[in-house]
Amino acid sequence: MKRTGLIYGFLTLVILVGAGFTLRLRGQGEPQAPAVAPEIPVDWVEDLNSSIVNDLSSLPAMDQVVDSFMHFWSLKGASLAVVRHDSLLYARGYGKADAAQPMTPGTTMRLASVSKLLTAIGIMRLQEEGKVFLESPVFGPYGILNEYDPYIRDDNYYLMTVQHLLRHQGGFTTRGGDVMFSTLRFMQRHGLSAPPSSQLLVRKEVARPLAFEPGTYQEYSNFGYLLLSLIIEKVSGMPYEQFMQKEVFEPAGCYGFRLGGDYLKDRLPGESRYFTQPDDKPTASFDGQYASVSRCYGGNYISGLYGAGGWVGSVVELARLVSAIDGTGPVPDLLDPFSIRQMTVWYDDETYGLGWLDCRPEGEWTRTGSFAGTSALIKKYADGETWIFVTNTSTWRGSRFTRNTGALCRNLRDRFDSQLPTRDLFREN
Repeated sequence: MKRTGLIYGFLTLVILVGAGFTLRLRGQGEPQAPAVAPEIPVDWVEDLNSSIVNDLSSLPAMDQVVDSFMHFWSLKGASLAVVRHDSLLYARGYGKADAAQPMTPGTTMRLASVSKLLTAIGIMRLQEEGKVFLESPVFGPYGILNEYDPYIRDDNYYLMTVQHLLRHQGGFTTRGGDVMFSTLRFMQRHGLSAPPSSQLLVRKEVARPLAFEPGTYQEYSNFGYLLLSLIIEKVSGMPYEQFMQKEVFEPAGCYGFRLGGDYLKDRLPGESRYFTQPDDKPTASFDGQYASVSRCYGGNYISGLYGAGGWVGSVVELARLVSAIDGTGPVPDLLDPFSIRQMTVWYDDETYGLGWLDCRPEGEWTRTGSFAGTSALIKKYADGETWIFVTNTSTWRGSRFTRNTGALCRNLRDRFDSQLPTRDLFREN
């Protein structure tokens, strides 16, 4: 493995020097002054989801390419947003949000693992407030979640840090199934009549040995991001959703993000309906209530995912949020330059960013998310442009479909970038 503590330490030093910080100010665990939320300019549109509508963006040739893409993949609906240097140039919905409602750029949809980026932003906000640090131990006598220590049987847990969880290096494995998507099996194994609380799930899971020593390898872990959600709750003293809305979304001018529900009856106001392909086979519900459900409504325990995959949001609010963590203006940044560099520094081709799925040395950042009924992509390019594409329909490619949406965005950029309007929908409507 290329990832070692020595490499992390050296590259962190490089970042510190480049950002103008000293080692005394960062990395020694000293409390920092609470971060001040950026001030949103008064002329900005606050209610993005209702104010930015389809009629504000129209480029017929580009829209035809998106329509053809949707037809080829049998997508019921999708939304696209394009940002350049923090200005929202284009935002449009395509197809249907349900049988009666058109998709709009303000329609909210499940974001799946894009939620991990949001959780990582929350962690970085807390680090700037001096309440948690990337090097903070998760378990052990000085660990944040040390209330779970009595259940631990593997001493490797005491080596685990917040950074390990953010980079999927905590030691967890999905061999034998992902516990976050195997709720019914977990209930049967432990004799439960209802889905476990997050606390019960953690107590049971930390009693199992880790697959590898934290920091020596990486394996994608939804459970690790559940732990990060609980860390946010513990150190902030607030429920996870409340902290994220108060300290992350609202300061960025985003008011529509919510944690989603499991069944159609749990659909939020303004949220799209979700669809699977006609040949998709029904499955037993995650909680054992029903023998046969659609995979997108009851197939997964969405409300139990929290920061691993539970958020619902729109492409325009995602665009505003990404603009607030990119290190440029005019959107005020939520995070200081040091935090942004920590999230996006490139170590090697194998190492995840903090919340970002992939950060390239030339400055391209990627975050994807996918499960039954949704697929989401955020692609921030080195030239300051960000493309965001979210759908409400599963395809047979599953999580691999995000590669196709990435190819779509590259095609649209190559063909239509010079034709995009020059304006800022964040300020105009």
